[in-house]
Amino acid sequence: MINGIKGVRIRRAVAVTATAGAVFTTGALTAAPAQAVTAPTIVAAGGYLMNNANGATLYTKAADTKRATGSTTKIMTAKVVLSQPNLNLDAKVTVQKAYSDYIVSKNASSARLIVGDKVTVRQLLYGLMLPSGCDAAYALADKFGTGTTRAARVSSFIGKMNTTARQLGMTNTKFDSFDGISNGSNYSTPRDLTKLASNSMKNATFRALVKTKSTKQKVTTANNGYRYYTWTNTNTLLSNYSGAIGVKTGSGSIAKYCLVFAATRNGKTVIGTVLTSTSAAQREADAKRLLNYGFARLG
Repeated sequence: MINGIKGVRIRRAVAVTATAGAVFTTGALTAAPAQAVTAPTIVAAGGYLMNNANGATLYTKAADTKRATGSTTKIMTAKVVLSQPNLNLDAKVTVQKAYSDYIVSKNASSARLIVGDKVTVRQLLYGLMLPSGCDAAYALADKFGTGTTRAARVSSFIGKMNTTARQLGMTNTKFDSFDGISNGSNYSTPRDLTKLASNSMKNATFRALVKTKSTKQKVTTANNGYRYYTWTNTNTLLSNYSGAIGVKTGSGSIAKYCLVFAATRNGKTVIGTVLTSTSAAQREADAKRLLNYGFARLG
């Protein structure tokens, strides 16, 4: 009789254990869904963010509204140069007085190129993308445009910028300058600039340029001596956001503060643009909010 009671107790214990196991298993199969990630609020008038792997949109705010772009225009300047057939990055360009006069007349951002110095195309690209040198942009447009006069070469180069924009499907973009100092008709959108940056980042030289925080470059002087140029990247996101890999700042009286940005974390890259933010600090804060959101979305 005692053995019978023990047997009943054992059977009951097994039944309880089995039932508890069933409940546990069912609970695992019906786990609560992950909470949706809330889209951020940004101060910039326009913004766009996408998954660089497949071009999927992650965030939009007036993403197709045409706006002044400031020096983010120089992404296209670099793109056109790097797309030249048989490009020799070590070819030397002599700095002309016209480039220096231009930045003085426009009160423009400068790579502080010195007239008579012989600077390589690669060095000009660093001067273009790090300190945002409008003198470097002028030199590149003069070098890679076609024509018998400087004005013709510059016009030709800007034409190449617009042709490239059309080829990339940048339907809401027009360039009228090589550096973003508009002559009245230089504009793009957050979506178009992000598309441009994503395409440009396929080029290894471009990627190396835009992720460089600072560089010291040795150039040849007019009397065949040498000097060093030291340039620091205006994109402080490179130092202030883990995983940041580029791309380009921009500013101006109409453009206000702009930033095209990209970052990679855990093998995933997100890329985007904010236009017409209120300060350099705010454009960076806007970009960080979008990047955080993008990475949260991608998981």
